[in-house]
Amino acid sequence: MKIEFLSNTKTKDLNISNETFNKEFNESLIHQAVVSFLATSRQGSAKQKNRSEVRGGGKKPYRQKGTGRARAGTIRSPLWRGGGVTFASRPRNFTKKINKKMYRAAIKSIFSELVRQNRLVAIEKPTLEKPKTKVFASFLNQFSLSKVLIITEEYDMNLYLSARNIPNVDIITVREINPVNLLKPDKVAVTSEAIKQIEEWING
Repeated sequence: MKIEFLSNTKTKDLNISNETFNKEFNESLIHQAVVSFLATSRQGSAKQKNRSEVRGGGKKPYRQKGTGRARAGTIRSPLWRGGGVTFASRPRNFTKKINKKMYRAAIKSIFSELVRQNRLVAIEKPTLEKPKTKVFASFLNQFSLSKVLIITEEYDMNLYLSARNIPNVDIITVREINPVNLLKPDKVAVTSEAIKQIEEWING
């Protein structure tokens, strides 16, 4: 099968693998992959101190009886100002595991749906001698790319710096592909070398 190839010289088509880009849309599998990715991305580092961890409070604040007040054993009780938290948060692991075969199948399904919706295009990687937002914005306007994710075969500092101030434009490498960043943009533009890497990765 083929997708549109956008180039400065001319527009043509690029052959892509049916094995990777022509799969059925599996909504439940994609949902699993998205939930797994978002859950695994959570830090889970929320932490509060309970009454045993708050500093001070070793001495009973006043005698047990005769004061007219409720009995108290420590000033660091959760009922007191400056005391510990009753149900204190603890660091936890939110990871939801999904096996590699299922994850790759979900990525295939997403790419295949992008092809069916004409949201996946191939591009000629722009060559920038130095970071220049104006030049890169002109390149995007030439092909009417606005809300777009660009996937390259390797990290390019000049390209990244040129794009970071343009709204709704993201630059990633093949290694950074995940279900969430594929689903968000209107268009996904991939360099020809990156397509080869994607096919090797998913089918490997």
